[in-house]
Amino acid sequence: MTGPRQVLLPAAGGGTRAYTPREEPPRTTAGGPPLTSRTVFSAAHVVADPYADVSPDGPAAVDWDATLAFRRHLWAHGLGVAEAMDTAQRGMGLDWAGAAELIRRSAAEAKATGGRIACGVGTDQLTAPATAPASLPQVRGAYEEQLALVESAGAQPILMASRALAAAAASPDDYLETYGHLLRQAGEPVILHWLGPMFDPALEGYWGSADLDTATDTFLEVIAAHPDKVDGIKVSLLDADREIALRRRLPDGVRCYTGDDFHYPELIAGDDHGFSHALLGIFDPLGPLAAEAVRILDTGDVKRFRALLDPTVELSRHLFQTPTRYYKTGVVLLAWLAGHQTHFTMVGGLQSARSLPHLARAYELADGLGLFPDPDLAATRMRSLLTVHGVPQ
Repeated sequence: MTGPRQVLLPAAGGGTRAYTPREEPPRTTAGGPPLTSRTVFSAAHVVADPYADVSPDGPAAVDWDATLAFRRHLWAHGLGVAEAMDTAQRGMGLDWAGAAELIRRSAAEAKATGGRIACGVGTDQLTAPATAPASLPQVRGAYEEQLALVESAGAQPILMASRALAAAAASPDDYLETYGHLLRQAGEPVILHWLGPMFDPALEGYWGSADLDTATDTFLEVIAAHPDKVDGIKVSLLDADREIALRRRLPDGVRCYTGDDFHYPELIAGDDHGFSHALLGIFDPLGPLAAEAVRILDTGDVKRFRALLDPTVELSRHLFQTPTRYYKTGVVLLAWLAGHQTHFTMVGGLQSARSLPHLARAYELADGLGLFPDPDLAATRMRSLLTVHGVPQ
């Protein structure tokens, strides 16, 4: 027999175990001074419309009100929003038409609220069935179309890694030519995004080589040729030492935005030679706590910053465990449990991409961190999910 507040979670090896949720809500509240020592973006998820009659292969049906409300939540805590990135299921349920609408709506909302926004520029309009892989001119044209849309919306562009370019490029020179062409056209400095194959297997060998040292040299060559057009780089390789070595080689004035969801506290804290800013998917569920931690870092108190952020790494490593690209499922689960949306439905049906034990552990870790504004609501919703999946409460 369990107590009235307990939740029966799946136990290792079968059966169930009783978990008692925390009672006190988190201490964090919206508002506070602007973040000053680091530039911090949260890559935000999209909210599906649960009433839409769609198939997993059809266009995404987005709940625009809930999606934009979540972005206002992030802005209210002082974070920037990285829009239409892989956290928003770009290429995993959200096609280019949906991403374009998301960019237009979010950029308008950012302008109205004074929030900072940067948006992903890719080539995913080339993913429709074709008789042959896209050519390099087609890849450039797709990039140009998306770059023009993001700039016309008033957002900062993030040049994302392209599956089509990875398939079309025959050498590092093809990357140098393509990115050089785009950077010369950009009206303002952009963020370059190096997304590793753990996030998207189609990006294996990006920058023209599977050898990361060789790929890094090509990446840096792109930046060195156009330092005035590169605001920064987002590195998502889940390799802290490689990111540190890379950021030390950047030209003056070019930021490193960590995309390392395994090592972000130490990378943001930095060392005697510098630090990383942040553009992270884990800062979607961690938004208020992350903002509080960076405000502490703004005072110079690295020890308190680490004391607040280090305990979140276990949750992040859990959400981003292999296959890493399915981390979005845990992110959306936590948004539902936290009360940011009324359901656990994802575009493309991706709510089924993680096991029930995985989701239960995500709930337990998030509750332990105090991420839920209403712990009782989170517990009630988790019980309902468990019951539907055959774990009676």
